[in-house]
Amino acid sequence: MTDDTNSAGDAMFDKALEVAEKHLERAISEGGALGPYVAVAMIEAAVNAAVEETSHEDVVEMLRDLAAQIEEDADDQDDDEDDDDD
Repeated sequence: MTDDTNSAGDAMFDKALEVAEKHLERAISEGGALGPYVAVAMIEAAVNAAVEETSHEDVVEMLRDLAAQIEEDADDQDDDEDDDDD
């Protein structure tokens, strides 16, 4: 894949993420005390919908990428906290 294709894909994903976050915030707010459960339920609903739109393999690959990103962000946060302790 070329860099242009990656950039276009990244831009589309960023726009999709913006739309999803807007709706997630609204659903969490509507859920009130159930907000944390609503957030997790939205993940399950999104995964189920994504499988219907693509394939199990595509969704698993995307979730692995997401998990790696989450771990990287956690490692970066840990490094920042270690730097603050100095």
